[in-house]
Amino acid sequence: KQWYQRRVPITAGDEHEFILKRSHALTSGTIKAMLSYPTSFKNKEMSKVQFREIPSHVLCKVCMYFAYKNRYTNSTSEIPEFPIEPEIALELLMAANFLDC
Repeated sequence: KQWYQRRVPITAGDEHEFILKRSHALTSGTIKAMLSYPTSFKNKEMSKVQFREIPSHVLCKVCMYFAYKNRYTNSTSEIPEFPIEPEIALELLMAANFLDC
């Protein structure tokens, strides 16, 4: 596969874009459903996902969680705690609920 078939651009409400490994993005049930939905786009090379209601500081943390989850799922080593700053805990919880992750 080409590099763009293994990556998914995800855009936050403030237009900040994150380029994720497709396997990491599929951690989210919502993103998985969005990417599997048939599209009429002529250029399907790189599916784009936009979340206008999620600010970049929260989406950044969500992306970090996707990498963390991918790294430690089925791991036999000790799993470190995923750090969450109290200031974004509520926003992060709402985003995680919406993203089904």
